[in-house]
Amino acid sequence: MTAALREIETTSRERKLRTRSRTRSHLDTLVLSTLHPHEYDLDPACISLICPSCRTWVPIRVAQTERATAKLVPHHTEPAGTEDPVRCPGSHRLVDMNVTVRRWSQRLTEGVAETNGRRSNRVTRKPQTAVTPAVMQIIGGLVDDKTAHKLDEAHIKGCSNCTLTDEEGNFLRAADLAARCTDGRRLAQLAAHTKRAAPVRTKVQLDREDRKDRRGWKLRLLHEQQWAQHTEAVGAADIQRVDDTLTAVIQTLNPRKTNAPQLTDWERAELMSVIALLATQKEQLERNQ
Repeated sequence: MTAALREIETTSRERKLRTRSRTRSHLDTLVLSTLHPHEYDLDPACISLICPSCRTWVPIRVAQTERATAKLVPHHTEPAGTEDPVRCPGSHRLVDMNVTVRRWSQRLTEGVAETNGRRSNRVTRKPQTAVTPAVMQIIGGLVDDKTAHKLDEAHIKGCSNCTLTDEEGNFLRAADLAARCTDGRRLAQLAAHTKRAAPVRTKVQLDREDRKDRRGWKLRLLHEQQWAQHTEAVGAADIQRVDDTLTAVIQTLNPRKTNAPQLTDWERAELMSVIALLATQKEQLERNQ
């Protein structure tokens, strides 16, 4: 019995971890409920928060016993590796862990939903509704006066309501506008509208063609002026190119080297025809120059 008790007393027992440092910051205790959810992290893998003094993420040394309290671990304001670093005054600052992990997750979820549902402040102007043109204005721009008149005549010949006939059924004349059918009245109005607008349309078309011709004439004049500036240089280059080719062919016909291969009669005749052609081209270029 005594040996068993002695073995139990001499065996080391596992102790609960606790905050061993008794140093405390002179700053007030941080209360998690007063901070924004995105300023602290209660994930058990890395419990931390943003230090209000240096605005950096600092781990929290969580209390493991009832007597100990949660504190911010000691940290510096300078980056790691800096010589003579200065300790942040927020080191060893007490933290009141009055927010549960479940409440913290809920607040984060509510914040994300609120941000996603927030509307922008930009004012979107509604497009102004354009005035719808009349039917005659739409069709009038597509049909000329001759086509509208032919459509009206074809409808009158094929519609019994829009024609006046004698007892034998012979065509007399077109009925009045009020006595015509719906299509007949529309075609009659279209023919009258296109007839009134024909002079204006003709004038607009002639003006458009005149502007197009003037623009083409200006482009041709500009092209001629630009070409006149480089005519002499281009002519001299053409003459020099033909002259160089002619010199090369003559050298082939009369080689300078004594041991050069002799040309056959067929090759010599072909070279003579090429020389005559090049000489004619050079004469023509010099005459145009």
